[in-house]
Order: sequence, then structure tokens, then C-alpha cells
Amino acid sequence: MRTIELDVFVVGAGPTGLAAAALLARDGVNVAAITRYPGFADSPRAHIINPRTMEVFRDLGIEQRVTDAAMPATLMNQVIWAESFAGAEIARRRGWGGGAARRSDYEAASPCVPTNIPQHVLEPILAEAAQEFGARVLFSLELVSMRQEVDRVVSLCRDRVTGEDVEVISDYAIGADGDNSAVVREIGFEVEGQTGLGHMLNFWVQADLTKYTAHRPGALYQIFQPGGQAFTDNAMFVAVRPWDEWVVAIPYDPAVGDPDRSEDAAVNTVRSYVGDPELAVHLIGTSTWTINQVHADIMHRGRVVIAGNAAHRHPPAGGLGANTCVQDAYNVAWKIRMLQAGDAGTGILDTYSQERAPVARRIVERANRSLGALFAIPAALGLRPGQSVEDGRAALAERFSDAPAGAAKRRLLAEAVEMQDYNFNALGVELGHRYTSDGITPDGTAFEPGLDPELFYEPTTTPGSPLPHVWIERGGAPLSTLDLVGKGRFTLLTGIGGEPWREAAVAASSRLGVPVDVVSIGPRQDAEDRYGEWATLRGTDESGALLVRPDQHVAFRAPDASGDVHAALHQAVSRALGRA
Repeated sequence: MRTIELDVFVVGAGPTGLAAAALLARDGVNVAAITRYPGFADSPRAHIINPRTMEVFRDLGIEQRVTDAAMPATLMNQVIWAESFAGAEIARRRGWGGGAARRSDYEAASPCVPTNIPQHVLEPILAEAAQEFGARVLFSLELVSMRQEVDRVVSLCRDRVTGEDVEVISDYAIGADGDNSAVVREIGFEVEGQTGLGHMLNFWVQADLTKYTAHRPGALYQIFQPGGQAFTDNAMFVAVRPWDEWVVAIPYDPAVGDPDRSEDAAVNTVRSYVGDPELAVHLIGTSTWTINQVHADIMHRGRVVIAGNAAHRHPPAGGLGANTCVQDAYNVAWKIRMLQAGDAGTGILDTYSQERAPVARRIVERANRSLGALFAIPAALGLRPGQSVEDGRAALAERFSDAPAGAAKRRLLAEAVEMQDYNFNALGVELGHRYTSDGITPDGTAFEPGLDPELFYEPTTTPGSPLPHVWIERGGAPLSTLDLVGKGRFTLLTGIGGEPWREAAVAASSRLGVPVDVVSIGPRQDAEDRYGEWATLRGTDESGALLVRPDQHVAFRAPDASGDVHAALHQAVSRALGRA
């Protein structure tokens, strides 16, 4: 039996596992990720990548690669509802900051823009980055068993091609193996919630819809037709490649029987929803999936953590799935790396559960509410389950009436469409997760949102918050405040009068064995705040300080340089490392 020895063993090579492997390998960790499959994702699957995840990719140095491979941002930022592509349009909504009302919010919040990139295109980019950093990605290798010992994790894997058994001995392990996780099973993690709340069939097809879409480009087109059992017969068309490659997602009832996955069924279904009986349609592939509402409250046990869909599963509404997965990896990778190197205490993994499990719970709940909100549109139109086709068509036609009933229906429709911002313009959900854990040093303040915290992101440096982005300048070149931090390192941000903090950082680095970089922002400092925006957001005096973790979250904030700054910073870094 062959044996592989690793610092960290990642089970799963989807977005979660590949992101974790890339982050760990970049920082010098001996890591391998395995997948039981012979290759990467065999269908588009997840596709919306929000600004926070793009910030992670920026930190990894692959933001431009992802952007280049994605659908152009100018083509993705609408959602269209219609009776068919060729038929009457119901509504449109600009999403992901594409409209004038929210564009400035998105531009101010992040140096990165949302992208629409299908998972089968994203995964090879992540894998390439991981391998460039030195990680191994192993295919057709399936986890059979996993056990924890005092100082290691022992995993038995099997090569699905040769049948060979492979023993993997690692210091730590990450379960990123999605639904039906073998790591969850083997280590005994508890996942709670409901599964099978709905069932969906995906047709992945080639069909040139340019004449129906080029004048109204968008990432999503939802078609409602009367006569179905779930408010309507409806389909969500997801643009994989403008405008000739699509995933068509259709609900089905397993009690009635298995859905027809034949090419004839795909062709007829797509033609029906498009409204073009002569449309050329080629079926690339099919898949089925279920709507779940599941999460784990404890995401680590001993030397093993779970992340991504192994720890939380929800419908794709709001485009939160792959994003939450990658952000799990961003939170835990640096912690495992420092723990493995002997720089952190074992309590650092407690902070992973403390920080990410509440986020997962909120995301699962938000995604399921967002899915329900999609059906506010057919409800506003008067479409009902079990309704006859004739009654459904009459209900749809009523929105064109000049009678009071028509005006009322248009008003209800407008309200239902506005609700979709929780699906497609929820910047607070995308960027606004603030952590509370044993690794965060509170400063006695509490952030109180002034706006809807799901729709709007309000930047703050309150400890636990993601570091706010503003454009600053270094060496005459513009860069984001986020470009000053991350890259697997702690960073202390200060300003004029902050020299005591610089000295404290040197002392803390020496005593704890963990580098703490220092950047001073201000006139004639390391970086210059040309527009005064950092001064507005930093939440401290010029001589104050922010300790920013490798995952770009604020771990500690001091208003100025008074008091025992050496002790304060040493305690804050120790706490962030689980050594306090």
C-alpha cells in the first residue's frame, strides 16, 4: 500500500478544496487535494462570484485570470422575467450593481466586480493556481476511512481506476467533499436542517438565443408559463456563454416519477420556453439536484475541519453557494497553516466554527427566503398552482388592462420585482459578514447598521469586520487598502504618530515568532490617502492602529498610541493566534 505524508490533506477538489489548497500551498504548506472523480466539474453548476470572493482571488493573484474567463460584467447585470423568450416580457431588474441606483454602492465597496463564471471553467483556474504554488491535485481517489490520532490524521483512500489502496498521513485534514461528505460521516460531524425541499432538473444545452437576448443581456432569464403545479411551469435559463450555451433549470416532482432526461425532452422543453418550435438545440448534459436547508454548528473536531457544502447546503438563490465555500477556505487556511507551523494554539480552530458557522446559518436561511421571493412574481401576476392554462393566460393578460384590477396587478408586480434585490443586489449579504469569536479583541464598541444590513454594505473597522476598501496611493500608483493586507500575513495599519505601534509590531513579531507587517497611511507615509477617504473610515486617530488578519478581517483596533501599546498589540496577536 502506497503512503502519502502531508501537512494538510484536503478531501474534495471543488471550489472549496481547491481554494484551500491554493491558499495553503502559497504559504509553503505541503498539501494535496483529492477528488473521487476523474476530472473537474462536468457541468456549469455554480456561476455567480461576488465581490468578496473576487477579493480572495485578488489576494491569491488570480483575479484577472478569473475575469478573463468569465462572462463580461457588462453582459451579466440584468435579470429578465418573461412568458417566453419570443413572447411577452414580464419584468427586468438590474443586478449586482448594474443599475444606477446601486452602481456606486458596489464600486465604493470593493476593488473587485462580480463575475459570472461557470464552475467547470473556474475549477481549472483554481487548480492551476494551487499547482503553481506547489499543491497536488489527485483525481479518481476516494476517501474510504479517516481517523484521528493524538498527533495526526490517518486516511485510507482507494484509487477508483486501479483499485490500489493509498494511506494518507497528515497533520490536519479539511473535509471539502460536498453533499454526502465522507469526512462528515467518518469524523461524526452533525449537520442539521431539512433536505429534499424541492427537486430540480438541469438541461445543459447549446442553443443560439442571440436574437432574444443580445438587446437585453443578463445572467438569468426566468420564464413563467401558466398551467403548472408549482405556481406555473417555470424554467430558469442561466447564461453559460453568451448567447449560445445555457443551463435550463426546471422543477420536477419525484412523486410523479423520474424526469425525462432524453435529448428529445431537452429539445422540446427548451423550444417551448423559448417560444421557437424550430430552434436548433443540442443537449450537452443533464443533472438533477435537490433544494436543501442544512448547516453544521460545529465545523471542526480535533485536527479535522469541514468547509463548503460539507458544512452547509442551500439553493442557489442569491448566488451565495460557491462564494460561501471559498470564504470558508479563506477563513480556515491561514489558521491551519499557523497551527501546523507551531505558531498558533489549538484554540484557533475554535474560532473557525465560531466565525463561519453563524455565517453559514444566515446564508442558508437567506438563500431559502430568496428562493421563495422568486415566486412572489407569479403570485403577483395571479398565477396559481393547478390553474388551467386558460385561466393562467387570462391572469397574465390582466396586467395590460387599464381597469383598476390591471393597475393593482402592475403595482403588486412592481413590489415583487423590487423584492428581488435580496437575490441580486444584496451587497450586505455578500460583503458585510462581521465575526465575533475568541480570536477577535473587542474595543467596547458595537456596529449598528443604519440601512438594511442585507441589501447594503456599510464599511466599518469595528473589530471582526472585513477591512474597508478605499483607493489610496503608493509610489504614485493607485491601490486598494485591501492590497496592503492579506497574502497570509498579519498587517498593522497606522498613520502619522503611530511609530510606537511600529515598535510594538517588531517586538510582538520577535516574541511570538509571527511576522506583523506595518503600513503607515498618510502624507509622506508608506501609502497616501489622496482623497481623505481612509481618514473617514479608519475609525481611529492618525496615531491609532488596526491589526488585520491574513483573511483581511480586523482583529484589533486602538484609537490612538496612548497607553501600553506593546502589551495591547502582543495580547491582540496572541488572541488572534489562539495563544492568549
